[in-house]
Amino acid sequence: MKWGIIGTGNMGTILAEAWLESGMIDQEDLYITNRTMEKAYAIQKHYPNIHVCENAASIAEKTDLVFICVKPLDIHPLLIKLEPTLSKQQCLVSITSPYAVEDLEKLVPCQVARLVPSITNRALSGVALLTFGDSVEPVMKGYLTQSCKVFSRPVEIKDSITRVSSDIVSCGPAFFSYLIQRFIQAACEETEITEEEATIMMTEMMIGFGKLIEDGHYSLRTLQEKVCVKGGVTGEGIAVLEREVGNMFNLLFHRTHHKYAKDKREIREQEMG
Repeated sequence: MKWGIIGTGNMGTILAEAWLESGMIDQEDLYITNRTMEKAYAIQKHYPNIHVCENAASIAEKTDLVFICVKPLDIHPLLIKLEPTLSKQQCLVSITSPYAVEDLEKLVPCQVARLVPSITNRALSGVALLTFGDSVEPVMKGYLTQSCKVFSRPVEIKDSITRVSSDIVSCGPAFFSYLIQRFIQAACEETEITEEEATIMMTEMMIGFGKLIEDGHYSLRTLQEKVCVKGGVTGEGIAVLEREVGNMFNLLFHRTHHKYAKDKREIREQEMG
């Protein structure tokens, strides 16, 4: 099985690194290309036996699985160009959430799936979101699902929860990284702790937190209850969070879904010419 990536930006690169580092595919079976070719050749410096192609058509000609890792508004013109090259034996996989698989199936003659990865997949961890079109054969569906297991926990989702699932899985690391940075900033502003000290402590705390959950020692709720002793300092901090967080995350989901709707509207307008 030959694998191809069109677009080696952040997510395309993460997929390539996850596959290669996990041993899921051999370097010789991976073909990549990018609008800025220097980015593709930069990946080849780390994995010298992968193939760098000069254009997207070459990827479609040489591979069985074609991963589309470009911006939403770049997909339609790209697939119009690739359509004559693709066959029903191939599988086209988009990592772009605004494009529904049924819409992609109207543009190409091959099998179609969607994979929304996460930066956590680079650590061979986290979730990968999968949605399959009606055209995907059982063997291909099983192959794609199994291939994700080596670097993630694959979760098949319906299209109606794509945005919120992506907010959690794909955007979540950025959201919580921001909150952690603000936590550190406040600690430095309110006490004599240095940023370096606070960062070390916070980083190690987060690693330990993840391991407690991963190993099944606690659920999110029982971990909070275990630390939050009645009448203690943690309880005072929780009281502040309960009062101040309010509907912050509700507003976050409103904002991401608004942008999602805008992206889908722009895609429809583009397709209508």
